[in-house]
Amino acid sequence: MLIKKEEIEIINKIKERVRKSQYNALKAVNIELINLYWEIGKSLTSINTKKSQLNLISSLSEELQNEFPGIKGFSVSNLKYMLRFYNGYHGIERLESLIREISWTKHIVILQKCRDNQEKEFYILATKKFGWTKNVLIHQIESQAYERFLINQTNYDKTISPEIKNQAKLAVKDEYIFDFLDLGEDYSERQMESELIKNIRKFLLEMGNQFAFVANQYKLEIADKEYFIDLLLYHRQLRCLVAIELKIGEFIPEYKGKMEFYLEVLNDKVKFPDENDSIGIIICKEKNRTVVEYSLKSSNLPIGVASYETTSKLPKNYNKLLPTSNEIVEKIDLFLNFDDL
Repeated sequence: MLIKKEEIEIINKIKERVRKSQYNALKAVNIELINLYWEIGKSLTSINTKKSQLNLISSLSEELQNEFPGIKGFSVSNLKYMLRFYNGYHGIERLESLIREISWTKHIVILQKCRDNQEKEFYILATKKFGWTKNVLIHQIESQAYERFLINQTNYDKTISPEIKNQAKLAVKDEYIFDFLDLGEDYSERQMESELIKNIRKFLLEMGNQFAFVANQYKLEIADKEYFIDLLLYHRQLRCLVAIELKIGEFIPEYKGKMEFYLEVLNDKVKFPDENDSIGIIICKEKNRTVVEYSLKSSNLPIGVASYETTSKLPKNYNKLLPTSNEIVEKIDLFLNFDDL
């Protein structure tokens, strides 16, 4: 049976209405569930001692499961999370206003993995904005998305459109851990590249879950000359090409000019019309943050500069690089105000 064009349009509109209705229904159910768990957690706090609370939780779990045998969520462990949920968020206005924005399973992940209130706020907000699944949320926390949003060095604020710049900033870490590489004390950039290609799955996992591999030594031909980008990736959510330059030494300002050249050519000759402009990431063994900051100031193309380690250790003085508490609040407020993301 052939369907006319106008009928297809009507069908598509109805499908979209159904999807929206399903989403609204699920959202309403989630809000009701969060409200219930919040009230249960609040009730459990009326018992003063921890031992008495645990006894009450054990009895309550048994009673609720007997009374409502078809309803899940009343295990001892889940009731403990409800108590922890209320105790952790009660009286903190910024957190209380966000608790109904994500599902309970994602709240549990945040409760398990985050201690700082501003970190919790960031992950609730990012999960809502970007539609992160539970597994993506876990990956983002474990790959320190919060820290890299606060301290990574890019010029994306001034070179990428507001619609995607925060997502782009999340796509670049301040430091990458390549502890899966089999390299000696002395190695070349080409050897490092070769090892990354051999371990492409681990490399892409370290880069982030939205990256896809395009090519290594990607050839650009300009005026009868050939130029080669170390690694070319594609970011699915940003819908853009990502040029990666690998440097086994310290960052120097000249690297920025070379990356700008690559990005200009990619935008002019390689990217598709419906894709966003390409971005660049320069990954060096070391970087002086002040040198990077001055280098990126003069660029009108989106470039990030990161360092890498071949052992799984935190950067030296990592915590000292984080902004002050007030600066973190300002950054999260800026992140929050992009309602169209």
